[in-house]
Amino acid sequence: MEAYKKEFIEFMVDCQVLKFGDFVTKSGRKTPFFVNTGFYRTGAQLRRLGAYYAEAINEKFGLDFDVLFGPAYKGIPLTVAATVAISEKFDKDIRYCSNRKEVKDHGDKGILLGSPIEDGDRVVIIEDVTTAGTSIEETLPIIKAQGNVTPVGLVVSVDRMERGKGEKSALAEIEEKYGLKTTAIVTMAEVVEHLYNREYKGRVIIDDRLKAAIDSYYEQYGVKA
Repeated sequence: MEAYKKEFIEFMVDCQVLKFGDFVTKSGRKTPFFVNTGFYRTGAQLRRLGAYYAEAINEKFGLDFDVLFGPAYKGIPLTVAATVAISEKFDKDIRYCSNRKEVKDHGDKGILLGSPIEDGDRVVIIEDVTTAGTSIEETLPIIKAQGNVTPVGLVVSVDRMERGKGEKSALAEIEEKYGLKTTAIVTMAEVVEHLYNREYKGRVIIDDRLKAAIDSYYEQYGVKA
């Protein structure tokens, strides 16, 4: 596993973004782990988060694209942080863009904020965690309405590695339905691999009991081979 992935997993733990216990997802699934990106709350945290996204984007898609699009609202700080990091780490000036929930009819008019999306642009979409495709269903029409543009791919921070609307993973469903490449900074398999029975800052985060609960969750909701 790449060093930046291991650092990112520990970073999520430090920021209390990655938690273990008893939770319920929006879809009603009882889960022993939860990712809440709302706990990235400081400038230093966003700077590091952007750098991890930049590494994942470069590794999967390269930097031959023009615009990084972050859907409102959580995607707005993500796209800003990641484009800054791409500039600093790779000396590549990518434009950032997000949408507004309500169209603005005065001043800087329209549904977009940040850079306009223009004919010929190649666009990468950035989100927080794996979705079931709902956000993409809303985002792609906005991007494609701007002209002759090419959506290149989708990057998220964590791939939960569970079924979407069918038997495949949510990211696999998005790839199949929309023809988009997808990637994540880390997968939950990598999280478990790095933290299982390993002491971090004086404690074992994923012990045998928690590992059994995670395995049980994936037996129920994981992707079927």
